Amino acid sequence: MMKRLVVVGNGMAGIKCVEEILNLEPERFQITIFGAEPHPGYNRVLLSKMLQGESSFEHIITHNWDWYEENGVRLCAGERVCRIDIAASMVETESGIKEPYDILILATGSLPFIPPIPGARKQGVIAFRDVGDCETMAEYAKRYGKATVIGGGLLGLEAAQGLLNLGMEAEVVHNAQYLMNRQLDRTAAVLLQRKLEQQGMRFQLAKETVNIMGRNRAQGLMFADGKRLQTDLVVLAVGIQPNTELVQDSGLTVNRAIVVDDYMRTSIPGIYAVGECAEHRGISYGLVAPLYEQGKVLAKVICGRETAPYEGSVPYAQLKVAGIHVFSAGDIREEGNETAVMEYDGMRGIYKKVMMRNGAVTGAILFGDTAESTSLLGMVRRGAPTAELTSQDRGVSRAEEAAAALPEEETVCACNSVSKGTILRAITTDKLKTVEEVRSRTKASGSCGGCRPLVAALVKNALSRSAVSGAVVTPTAQEVVPVCECTHYDHDSLKTAMAAAVCRTPAEVVSRLGWARQQGCELCRPAVLYYLESLGLRDRSASSQLVAGVAIQSAAQHGGEPAFVGLRFMGLNAENQTLSKPILMRGEALVEVAWMRERLSTVWGSRALPSPIAIAVCPGPEYPGGVLVHDMGLSRSPAGWEVYAGGHAEHPVRQGRLLGVEEDPEEAVLMATACLQIYRHNARYGEKMWEWIERTDVLVLRESVLDAALRSGLAGSLRDYNADRVTG
Repeated sequence: MMKRLVVVGNGMAGIKCVEEILNLEPERFQITIFGAEPHPGYNRVLLSKMLQGESSFEHIITHNWDWYEENGVRLCAGERVCRIDIAASMVETESGIKEPYDILILATGSLPFIPPIPGARKQGVIAFRDVGDCETMAEYAKRYGKATVIGGGLLGLEAAQGLLNLGMEAEVVHNAQYLMNRQLDRTAAVLLQRKLEQQGMRFQLAKETVNIMGRNRAQGLMFADGKRLQTDLVVLAVGIQPNTELVQDSGLTVNRAIVVDDYMRTSIPGIYAVGECAEHRGISYGLVAPLYEQGKVLAKVICGRETAPYEGSVPYAQLKVAGIHVFSAGDIREEGNETAVMEYDGMRGIYKKVMMRNGAVTGAILFGDTAESTSLLGMVRRGAPTAELTSQDRGVSRAEEAAAALPEEETVCACNSVSKGTILRAITTDKLKTVEEVRSRTKASGSCGGCRPLVAALVKNALSRSAVSGAVVTPTAQEVVPVCECTHYDHDSLKTAMAAAVCRTPAEVVSRLGWARQQGCELCRPAVLYYLESLGLRDRSASSQLVAGVAIQSAAQHGGEPAFVGLRFMGLNAENQTLSKPILMRGEALVEVAWMRERLSTVWGSRALPSPIAIAVCPGPEYPGGVLVHDMGLSRSPAGWEVYAGGHAEHPVRQGRLLGVEEDPEEAVLMATACLQIYRHNARYGEKMWEWIERTDVLVLRESVLDAALRSGLAGSLRDYNADRVTG
């Protein structure tokens, strides 16, 4: 008879433990999971990415609804457990569900710490802990302009960056002398602050908040020194506390969290705790890697397998803010430690510091380049001798150097315990060629993403070696890589063939070009539709719809549509739709931003492109708005409007390339339009702008968009295309 296993908590720790149990004994337990949130399992670490606009909620889901069904796991989502009946071995939810258990795992996680500040419970004061908080902040950003984050640690800075990306002003209030004071030294913190200020973040350091002001809702802060700060939204990010509400009167031993031994057993037989709600040897961990390590140990214990005890974890931190790389591990305090290595490159903005005690590595800080984070974390964990801190060869990148030097048994992905050897075997055996394929196969870089540069370097090194030995065959520039298995055409030859055969519908493409499957597949169907559209071949009476491809962000926009007093446009000529220049009456830079944003939205907002495009427009360096890490960016400078293309904020972050500078905002929009037109006609379906620029040549693109005649011609072709759409 199957034992009844009940898990309270559908977070990362609980799900990881269940996943490990299913790997060991898939038929042994009848598993029920209770989750307070109405969602399947998702990666809470990536909430900041979601808030910053780099991921959707769907992209951070780790276990979809189908996973539970396929594995025979009953998920009670949106059901909060309110009571444990120890005597009856049963849990009860707020809605009245009573579920008996043979084995109970408590994975209730943590709650945001709410400081005892008067006004902390007012409307307009929120925490940053779950997907609901992200949605609340997004709603506030539509109505208000100024946000203040209390807390200058990891969570606070990531929340502030997300609020900036939502179009709000963001100011961080921190009670210490410098940011991330528990993870960084003053030098690294100053470098970090400068970087964040360049992105538009503001700071109030060494400030103690004594009151959140406002009659009915938060409208400002008062500090201990008597100074005040106006705000529309207050985000509390001052830490977390283990969620032990459920067990306070249960009879379990509880200190700061639920006390467990080295095998995650609580003081009552048959009940276990894992994750942020568990206290092991006096420590409660809030990082992914320790939670996963605990889950693996607990799974073996429950399945009756032999396992080494859990002996604790080395704390480490990695900031998840686009364009900024910060890593800290171990004990970085000056007291009791000595500095083993300190390097600072002011030109490149790179800082490295390694601490030691009695000849052993005890801690490390990296800023600007975190490629060595995995190897240094391994050294800290092992207490490696400082002799391993060899000098760096600047002939190769730090990531490639770290990848080559790392022993095969060393862990690359701490979150999922994936070693270098496991990754290399997967690359060789399964002929993997990208980081995404490695992540799908091994889960390396699938949680916090901090090890992605090292995984990318391992892939690069492995493919370089296999290219010499012939172990793995990768496509050469001359080889044809078909769009899918339905056809022998690659993207470029498919476009040529479609134009030559004058195909106007997907059905004609299938019949005239010899498709293997009459219905096509999920790879070729959208590509065919896109090429029909971009080549001007598509029969517009057909019902197939294309998804618009452009999202435009204005750094000056504080939610909703910007209302700039005095803004008006010259009359637009319906016959030629010229890109009309605005009449500027006040707030010149902001008015230009509003006009450019509206013009780009009008021209490109409903246009299908090879891949979705995000455009950032900002009035100057004081409102950076992430211009360099968007597909396209337009930023005002003393010389005029700078136009950038090809940036992206995913790891590794890629900086946009400067295409040109125009004094006139109208000409800057024309330049951006010309770039988008060239991209639209020449890129392959699904190819991101940065990939297209890397594959082709930015110099050729720059020459094209700087050529006034060619630029006007491209804008004209777009007008002709629009006219055809209207009459067609």
